Amino acid sequence: MSDFSSSQADPPIERSQEKQDNFLEPHLRTAPPLKMVETAFLASAASLIYFINYYFPLGPVLQIFFPVPIALLYLRWGNRAAWMAALVSGLLLSVLMGPTRSITYVVPYALMGVLLGAVWKRRSPWIVSIALATLLGAFGVFFRLWLLLVLSGEDLWVYSITQVTNLLEWAFLKLGLLAQPSVFLVEALAIAIVFVNNILYLFAVHLVAWFLLDRLGNPIPRPPYWVQVLMDYEGDVET
Repeated sequence: MSDFSSSQADPPIERSQEKQDNFLEPHLRTAPPLKMVETAFLASAASLIYFINYYFPLGPVLQIFFPVPIALLYLRWGNRAAWMAALVSGLLLSVLMGPTRSITYVVPYALMGVLLGAVWKRRSPWIVSIALATLLGAFGVFFRLWLLLVLSGEDLWVYSITQVTNLLEWAFLKLGLLAQPSVFLVEALAIAIVFVNNILYLFAVHLVAWFLLDRLGNPIPRPPYWVQVLMDYEGDVET
């Protein structure tokens, strides 16, 4: 009798396990296609933003969104999908605009998207992500200057140094300093301008990603408390 009762009790358990397996199988089957579709969509979106900004420049408005699609892809699907999107966006821009423009997007913006996605997924504070992305952005500036020098023979760094020299001479004149700015001071100020420009750019990128990705269900780490107070953010305020 005990054997008969145990045999009668087993089928409901087996049927419940089969139902659970049936619920899990569609998720496993649909995840890879969804990952592929989102990778292709966000890679094309990143390329389209860069393409539109090149032919119809709107100032810094669209530039803020350059690394965001790839960073979003990293948050949703991880490292491999983000690198695939960076590669696909570079190939797409190479077809649409040529390899030179494609390279200037991949370095630094596509790489910046991967980097920001990585640090955001690890919940690193803003100061860490902005610092790392600033280094990458500064490298991208000097890389573009070097690429332009190789391809066209024009050295824009010399032009930048000339402009900074004129700025320092004007400042010295206004301050009543009877001295010429040294070469070291001029180059240091030029490099500082590059870094400050990238810091401001990355801060704007973080603000946009903070508001946008929160609403897409992939939030980035919370900003410093003073930023949340300044922006009058209605979400959870972290000290």
